[in-house]
Amino acid sequence: MRTAERQRGVALITALLVVALATVAAVAMATRQQLDIRRTGNLLHGEQAYTYLLGAESWARVVLTRDLRNSSIDSLSEDWATLLPASFVEGGSVVGRIRDAQALFNLNSLVVGGQPDAPAIERYRHLLEALDLPVELIDPLVDWMDADVNVRFPDGAEDQTYLLLQPAYRTSNQPLADISELRLIRGYEPEGIEVLRPHVVALPGPTSLNVNTASATVLRSLAPGLSEIDGANLISARAAAADEAFAEVAPFLALPELAGKQPPVDAAAVSVSSEWFVFEGQANVGQASARLSTLLHRTADGAVEVIQRRREFVSLAEAE
Repeated sequence: MRTAERQRGVALITALLVVALATVAAVAMATRQQLDIRRTGNLLHGEQAYTYLLGAESWARVVLTRDLRNSSIDSLSEDWATLLPASFVEGGSVVGRIRDAQALFNLNSLVVGGQPDAPAIERYRHLLEALDLPVELIDPLVDWMDADVNVRFPDGAEDQTYLLLQPAYRTSNQPLADISELRLIRGYEPEGIEVLRPHVVALPGPTSLNVNTASATVLRSLAPGLSEIDGANLISARAAAADEAFAEVAPFLALPELAGKQPPVDAAAVSVSSEWFVFEGQANVGQASARLSTLLHRTADGAVEVIQRRREFVSLAEAE
């Protein structure tokens, strides 16, 4: 009798264990299924958001083409420079804007045809001084981009400097592909790059600075000794011009803050129109968010070409 009761007890315990294991397995499969469903949904929403951004990018290209037909200058008072409110689309929203890439100092103007460009280097010196960054950052950057292996005096850095690092690497000897490349160059620490980033850009070739869209800080790079007050005065003079923009370069160069500077401001270094723009957009769909940054080149005939796209996908659920 006792043996039978024992057997029934063992059978009951075994049954309970089987039920418990089955329950755990069922819960695990259901949880995994829910995660897979959510992950798939996020991916689909991310692709949908990216598609919306491509549509917004097409809008930006149309706006820039139309702008060239209507105006020979580019300024912050034009339609393309307006920050639009969010547009609501199926399942979410899209927001986008166009920035003038030639409102920033183009680091790839420092080296032209593999050779250092002295006027551009001086302008970069002025910008570093305006930002309270060390001017010793100039030589390593020029060495990184120029075609030779000769170290610039006194602060340059060529292959022999970087081959001693772990991991070792060589200088690029070509224009910067992106601002993030600065972190590879001697002297460019993360803190300094963050200070510099809002004021510089890396475009495929040398460009002029659009004085109608540049900030006061970037305008201070045009001549030695320009103070914060001088930069603010340049912005005020631009705001006081017709349509809040200069129609030609000459009136800008004739402003008291720039006239008579030695050496004089290089007229070829400035312009009142632009060829290079950046479209920046973000779309939120469901629990996914997609961001897009597109470098656009507007040619003389009004065609707007996509040169580079940078895409970023974020799951809003994971971000929380």
